[in-house]
Amino acid sequence: MKKIILIALTVLSITNINAQTKLLTTKTGKAWFDAGTGIEDITGTNKSVLSALNPATGDMQFSILIKGFEFWSQLLQEHFNENYMESGKYPKSTFKGKITNLDKVNFAKDGTYPVNVKGTLEIHGVKNEVETNGTVVVKGEAVDASSEFTVSMDDYKIAIPGVVKDKLSKTAKIKINCTYTSSK
Repeated sequence: MKKIILIALTVLSITNINAQTKLLTTKTGKAWFDAGTGIEDITGTNKSVLSALNPATGDMQFSILIKGFEFWSQLLQEHFNENYMESGKYPKSTFKGKITNLDKVNFAKDGTYPVNVKGTLEIHGVKNEVETNGTVVVKGEAVDASSEFTVSMDDYKIAIPGVVKDKLSKTAKIKINCTYTSSK
């Protein structure tokens, strides 16, 4: 009888903890990148970034389908997917990391909070540890997170053909913005 009561209490406490932890998610996050040099506009936008943020632990994840990036030119989009990112072979980019200064963010109070984020960024099949700054904005039930950082094409083994070396930067500026909703 004691075992049954202990099991019941354990199940109830786990259920209660899980019910109190709100996982914040989005399927409509946005990612932008700029790899132009001023000679040509090489920018892409993706409006279907998947992301999850656990406000209790600071854990966060992002997943971006490479083919989801849109460009001003269909030809540029083709070259991006086939020649540079090889999206058939490497269909997505991911980030798994954590807000390292979570104690500075109050998810229960409206405000703008600067955050530090550290984790593993995978692009083009290559994983690298990254660290960047960002902002978390809490307004009522809405949580908005954004960051801007730069990556090197060489660090992710993205080859730049000699024909376009003057048009394509060796680094890409990346911006991420996600508006999260709660999912229990």
